[in-house]
Amino acid sequence: MHILVLGGAGMVGRKFIERLARDGHLGGKPVTRVTAQDVVVASPPPAAPFDFEAVVSDLSIHGESEKLIATRPELIIHLAAVVSGEAEADFDKGYRINLDGTRYLFEAIRHAEGYKPRVVFTSSVAVFGAPFHDKIEDEFFTTPLTSYGTQKAIGELLLCDYSRRGFFDGVGIRLPTICVRPGKPNKAASGFFSNIIREPLNGEEAVLPVSDQVRHWHASPRSAVGFLIHAATMDTAAIGPRRALTMPGYSCTVAEQIETLRKVAGENVVKRIRRETDPVIDGIVAGWPRNFDPQRALALGFKAEANFEEIIRVHIEDELHGTFVK
Repeated sequence: MHILVLGGAGMVGRKFIERLARDGHLGGKPVTRVTAQDVVVASPPPAAPFDFEAVVSDLSIHGESEKLIATRPELIIHLAAVVSGEAEADFDKGYRINLDGTRYLFEAIRHAEGYKPRVVFTSSVAVFGAPFHDKIEDEFFTTPLTSYGTQKAIGELLLCDYSRRGFFDGVGIRLPTICVRPGKPNKAASGFFSNIIREPLNGEEAVLPVSDQVRHWHASPRSAVGFLIHAATMDTAAIGPRRALTMPGYSCTVAEQIETLRKVAGENVVKRIRRETDPVIDGIVAGWPRNFDPQRALALGFKAEANFEEIIRVHIEDELHGTFVK
């Protein structure tokens, strides 16, 4: 089985490829080749039992998608995107990467005669916009209030239409905010949700740019990889024509995040969080949904953490080898 991972150098892409290397198979089929595309070189996973190729390219350039699918990978994982804060700050770049790049890929597949791969498109809960219900159900309107959310919502519509027309077999997964993200802070407006956990556990100061009462929807990187695997291997006949699914997660306030960190790691760790309001980030986050009732995804077998303590402990186990700076 040949798998193409777009955005393969990113955190979720890297972890997905590492999981493939550990398992050696996907859906009962041996993985024989993985191609990781990104704008930077993706590192090969350790001890991979398959051929690995890193491709540096820009999906928003005409002709790049045709090159990537020339070998006809059976599965395409589409993670490539400009993150929320950057898409809001740079309107043209956001639409070029998040919309044009996605459409060029879909068009390349459509014109490849006899080729019908499984395409897993990563969307976002940013496709929803206020005013919100207490819990956003599967039938809630997709009326985003950010450019990033708009770009993802358009991608979902394209995915559904191209799947309906039989050009490929698509599954769209609306990711919660992935927390706790390893590594350094990125330009995502949601990055602080991870920063206020990750940095204090590393013995470093973290800035909290919003109110303690901000509520949001979270899942761990481990769960995100699980979403991709399930979307790649599930029977799509059960989904029906609405190919975009809101992934399960856990809803909590920033105050609840901090209290859970205090429970797991202690007061000294929590003291490393410094409050410094950022009106831009505060404004972006205010337009995001806070809680969900993802019954379709749960019924189809998608799973995530049941509480925020599990999310913190996943980070300590997977990234910190079970220890942290007290």
